[in-house]
Amino acid sequence: MSTNEQLVQDIVKEVLAKLQMTSKIGVGRGIFSDMETAILEAKKAQKKVAGLSMDQREKIISIIRRKTLENAEILARMAVEETGMGNVGHKILKHQLVAEKTPGTEDITTTAWSGDRGLTLVEMGPFGVIGSITPCTNPSETVICNTIGMFAGGNTVVFCPHPAAIKTSFYAINLVNEASLEGGGPDNIACAVTVPTMETSNQMMQHPDIQLIAATGGPGVVTAVLKSGRRGIGAGAGNPPVLVDETANIKKAAEDIINGCTFDNNIPCVTEKEVLAVESIAEELLYYMISEQGCYKLSEEEQKALIGVVLKDGQLNRDCVGRDAKVLADMVGIRVPDNTRCLIFEGDEKHPLIEEEMMMPVLGIVRCKDFEDALEKAVYLEHGYRHSAHIHSKDVDRITKYAKALDTAILVKNGPSYTGLGFGSEGFCTFTIASRTGEGLTSPRTFTKERRCIMLDSLCIR
Repeated sequence: MSTNEQLVQDIVKEVLAKLQMTSKIGVGRGIFSDMETAILEAKKAQKKVAGLSMDQREKIISIIRRKTLENAEILARMAVEETGMGNVGHKILKHQLVAEKTPGTEDITTTAWSGDRGLTLVEMGPFGVIGSITPCTNPSETVICNTIGMFAGGNTVVFCPHPAAIKTSFYAINLVNEASLEGGGPDNIACAVTVPTMETSNQMMQHPDIQLIAATGGPGVVTAVLKSGRRGIGAGAGNPPVLVDETANIKKAAEDIINGCTFDNNIPCVTEKEVLAVESIAEELLYYMISEQGCYKLSEEEQKALIGVVLKDGQLNRDCVGRDAKVLADMVGIRVPDNTRCLIFEGDEKHPLIEEEMMMPVLGIVRCKDFEDALEKAVYLEHGYRHSAHIHSKDVDRITKYAKALDTAILVKNGPSYTGLGFGSEGFCTFTIASRTGEGLTSPRTFTKERRCIMLDSLCIR
């Protein structure tokens, strides 16, 4: 272990020890022993948040941003150590992205009409206390991103973190509450319970003080939210295909695809999960992936061995999710170079490691006769999730046809998938992409409701 790594681990231990000594319950601000209390405290805090000016809210958000940047490495290392998933360097970048590009109060706007019959305003008002279910794949990123957006809209939030990422989630919740206090706001703008379970999640979803629920996770979680009787914002599953046709810059496509596919070991929901390559360029694409991008191509026997480890009784082996390519190869008994970034293989659209989302640096390549064949297979593999899709092509008509056929919340053209999150591209960042319920990329305005205010026959001075 290097001196720097040891130093960071010592800092993490010191901070956690401090939290345990200073917190009433041992895990930080905003964490309570039961859901009823967590919601009650969040409700009290929301009344104070609603009284803050937009400038005061923005001041607190700026402190959240600063604290996120200051703690980016600690949060990244905590997440990898606690969940066993992902890449520390990439997680640091994700926290920087959340801190710098998550929208704040500037997203909360007012529309006005004035005329002979007076003045009408439509303003964005808070829901109150929002419930949020967060994943283990992006635990602290989702907590911080959601808190900024929900708080900007005048809300507070009760989180139900994934049990596999409790410490990391609690650290992030503590961070945003400390930021609020430092900025002159209330404590408990974000809350959770000490032991999150399905029971506490159900209690949160059925509570009369929770009128909006944002769920970031698998299809089961989102389905439960939609059955709760509350308004739900659901970020469900994805299986993003990437199509490469003969007009593309093949060398750049190989680089972009592998950079995107291996980002944080493929656990972001937007990352490339399978490649549809037109036959005429498939060999060239494979050449660049192997010779220049650190990919190892699996033989048929090695594929079978990998399937046996990655899938157990037809179900995804969670111990494989978000692992390094070298670690996965070692688990299977395949010898690969230490610098291997991604395990690639060829198969058809029915291949078990292609047909469903894997969330690991394992990438299947499907050879297709032409663009139309690739498009048809891409639509099949995306499964109508309408989450994310990618394409490498210089033919604008084909790109347009692909975009209309896939109809996804995110479509990246001629770039790595992470640009769809705002990393290295224009636009804002979000870690709750509501594909299932149709909102798409969420921002502060997503967590507000429109209110119309009318002054009849007055305040028009034209």
